[in-house]
Amino acid sequence: MTCLDCQKELSYLDHRESLERLNLELCPAHRARMEKLMRTHKTPIEAIQLYYGLKKSGTRAMLAWWDGKKTVDLAVSRVKLNIEIDRGHGAMTHDQAMNDLEETMHSFKNGFTHIRIPDFLVQKYYRETLSNIEGIIEGLKNNIKVV
Repeated sequence: MTCLDCQKELSYLDHRESLERLNLELCPAHRARMEKLMRTHKTPIEAIQLYYGLKKSGTRAMLAWWDGKKTVDLAVSRVKLNIEIDRGHGAMTHDQAMNDLEETMHSFKNGFTHIRIPDFLVQKYYRETLSNIEGIIEGLKNNIKVV
């Protein structure tokens, strides 16, 4: 049982507390850092779980990344991919739909691909969701124009 970030050995209590709070194996320092990120930027726990899943597979991602207009939950700048965790499962209003469309347009105009992932996909189908994100990243890598 080691920290996913620094590889520090975890005590049983640290391991248990980290799994209960974040469903990840993190040392107290990294757990506190992620909890602060969740409080200050309202970063969803699912984005943090995907971040560590991508990190484990060798993909460098960034949490709470500023895209020039707003903070994005998770970004993979190498392939210009912005990922947001969608926490709203209720009926979408006209204004919400228009805002989402405008945000997507803003991202495309700046050369970014912007995807929204419902939080329940990460909660219930973590491995499949992570695999699909990795496939999207691979596809974007293959389509990067070399100037």
